Amino acid sequence: MPLVTTKEMFEKSMKEKFAIGAFNVNNMEIIQGIVDAAAKENSPVILQASSSAIKYARIPYLRKMIEAALEEHDIPIALHLDHGPDFETCKMCIDNGFTSVMIDGSKYDFEENVALTKQVVDYAHSKGVVVEAELGKLAGIEDDVNVADADAMYTDPEQAREFVERTGCDSLAIAIGTSHGAYKFKGEAKLRFDILHKVKELIPNTPIVLHGASTVIPELVDLCNNNGGNIPGAKGVPDEMLHQASIEGVSKINVDTDLRLAMTGAIREVFNSNPEVFDPRKYMLPARDLIEKTVSHKIRDVFGSSNKA
Repeated sequence: MPLVTTKEMFEKSMKEKFAIGAFNVNNMEIIQGIVDAAAKENSPVILQASSSAIKYARIPYLRKMIEAALEEHDIPIALHLDHGPDFETCKMCIDNGFTSVMIDGSKYDFEENVALTKQVVDYAHSKGVVVEAELGKLAGIEDDVNVADADAMYTDPEQAREFVERTGCDSLAIAIGTSHGAYKFKGEAKLRFDILHKVKELIPNTPIVLHGASTVIPELVDLCNNNGGNIPGAKGVPDEMLHQASIEGVSKINVDTDLRLAMTGAIREVFNSNPEVFDPRKYMLPARDLIEKTVSHKIRDVFGSSNKA
């Protein structure tokens, strides 16, 4: 099966009330773990690369590894640019086979965000590529995204409707309380489902995206910390809240931090238990296996996309 856009995935997710996992990729083992899990669960999946991941792995390598995954598995896979910082980056990805791009103009004022998003939409649609945009600012740090708590803001539902109408974007990332990175909440976790409901009421046919939505799985944090790591107080979005979001209108849920924790924890455990190991296959294989297990859990128990391929 060739790469697909997210259009049909999202139409099905909105109709049947489930979410599709969008998992960040950086190397072969991460791609294998994600796609093996999605195939096992018979789930559609979105593989997404940030501009930092592209700098690290380089587009030709990412594209060829994902082409290999398509040869192995017959499930719908979309290749998505996560947090495209400018028109040039989005164009580069569109011209290199990405089927979906995100333009993140949330750091600009409303009118600038509209103009930038519309520019990307016009070019992408001319090439058959879909566009995700963002309205509202998520706090936290991840790759090139760095927003202070004081600068974060919730999405205004009325603005969301105007934004979609004026830009023609295909999906919209909204801010309802999630944040990037491993330290999402200082106190009790809380999401503004009232904002989500109002947005869905005003733009019912627009797929909604949730960024900064890793659970920061406690067992993975413990695995890292118990094997020499130093990640105190890490806290994410509880699975129960993400599951609620998936059945109340969110079509795409982004996951990055949990994959990092899984890979790092598995590698640390091998190094800690077997310090004589220096064959990369001896520690990358457990890392890949734990990523697969983590993604299977997300798909099956949290997002509800099993058997939706």
